[in-house]
Amino acid sequence: MTDALYPLALRVAGRRVVVVGAGPVAARRVRALLDAGADVLVVAPDAVDEVAAHAGAGRLRWERRAYRPGDLDGAWLVHVATGDPAVDAAVAGDAEAQRTWCVTAADAGLATAWTPAVARTTLDGGAEVTIAVNAGGDPGRARAVRDAVSAALESGELPVRAVRRRDDDAVGSVALVGGGPGADGLLTVRARRLLAEADVVVVDRLAPRGVLAELAADVEVVDVGKTSGHHPVPQDEINRVLVERALAGHRVVRLKGGDPYVFGRGGEEAEACRAAGVPVEVVPGVTSAIAVPAAAGIPVTHRGLARGFTVLTGHESVGAVPAAPDHTLVLLMGVSHLAATADALVAHGRSADTPAAVVEDGYGPRFRTTVATLGTLARVVEEAGVRAPAVVVVGDVVTLSPAWREAHDGAEPTR
Repeated sequence: MTDALYPLALRVAGRRVVVVGAGPVAARRVRALLDAGADVLVVAPDAVDEVAAHAGAGRLRWERRAYRPGDLDGAWLVHVATGDPAVDAAVAGDAEAQRTWCVTAADAGLATAWTPAVARTTLDGGAEVTIAVNAGGDPGRARAVRDAVSAALESGELPVRAVRRRDDDAVGSVALVGGGPGADGLLTVRARRLLAEADVVVVDRLAPRGVLAELAADVEVVDVGKTSGHHPVPQDEINRVLVERALAGHRVVRLKGGDPYVFGRGGEEAEACRAAGVPVEVVPGVTSAIAVPAAAGIPVTHRGLARGFTVLTGHESVGAVPAAPDHTLVLLMGVSHLAATADALVAHGRSADTPAAVVEDGYGPRFRTTVATLGTLARVVEEAGVRAPAVVVVGDVVTLSPAWREAHDGAEPTR
């Protein structure tokens, strides 16, 4: 006899399936069969609580006795898990004689059918992907492979994008996805999943662009990247693209750097979508205001040094920021106005000796940390040729960074 299998998925809803035995193994089979809508008959003198409860609720019929010939009449499928080899063999023999597929839990050699390790993943829109794994009679290996495939589907690492027939009246959707500080690995699982299902991706300059290479060839990528002082695609046009593509029935991902709601204008885009009747989802991302300083060894809060922090863009007034030494200031897009910002902070009470740092290209190839004091930062940054993108940190927490310690001969921070 060949060991080769012919894999099938069975539609058992409304069809008679006989389960002989009612122990823990049989209970798992019963649960799956009931979920699939089968007409289940259990034959066993005794049953575990789960099977008895299903019988008490009228979800299945339970014959409280030993198996006997004729119990398989009208059955499309039989599962046997009695723990008694003689009974298992008798059931398998009867099933073979009447050409009914038979699964035997204890002896796969008696079986004419095998139950794989199964997982089900529900995709956006309600479509279900069923994973069924056979592994040459090794159930542990089958479960391990199943779990790995299921996790990859959930995360979007495997292709989950359906080829859909377009409904002219169908409205698509928009997901405002925070891509984090630029590293592909810092995308959330939800972000990966949405990208894997997208028809259109509208991407920023500082988004993790490495993931674009994973998209299917027919996914439309719209580049709306901005640089300081140069916005080739104005925000109104970006809003229009999102709404237009979604109203055409597409699943649109707006892939941003950082978090959509931290200086990402995500709120404006969400409002535009809702005003047009487009469903919109916001997927948080790791904001560079916290992640980029962390990459440089700078926590924005630290016991004994900083108990709070403020995040501003470098274009905003810093006059209202607390000047206390235990309050950290984080500036995004602040390199070009650094001299004026430093002067304003000192004028509003910050000491010119406050430690400060500029962290360039947080998770990119130009990653570098430049440290100074608030009073000298603008000059040091200019001399070092610091370029955007960069995050500015002002406060005593800067003294925790390796760059500060190296510049100050390993001096411990003052607490």
